[in-house]
Amino acid sequence: QVQLVESGGGLVQPGGSLTLSCTFSGSDFSIYHMAWYRQAPGKQRTFVASAFINGNTNYLDTMKGRFTISRDNAKNTLYLQMNSLKPEDTAVYYCNARRSGYSRDYWGQGTQVTVSS
Repeated sequence: QVQLVESGGGLVQPGGSLTLSCTFSGSDFSIYHMAWYRQAPGKQRTFVASAFINGNTNYLDTMKGRFTISRDNAKNTLYLQMNSLKPEDTAVYYCNARRSGYSRDYWGQGTQVTVSS
């Protein structure tokens, strides 16, 4: 069974940086497309960025230039480097995995990111 565990969240001042990590276990990480989503208080969960098994990446337009998604297949880990953080980036950030060619989604428990002075 696939398990995802996020870490790295916390409180950061506006303009600061954080790096989130998602540790994958239970299957072959290299055949899963990976993504980050986030959910702000009172709002729906929304897509942030994805890292595909072929090495391609995709971002929500508003994240481009500030966030960088990456994966390390040797460490079974997904990352999200977040720079120039804004208060509106405050949310619970979730890691998502979907095996290539399949429709089932796996989710982590989320990690809280709070951007505030």
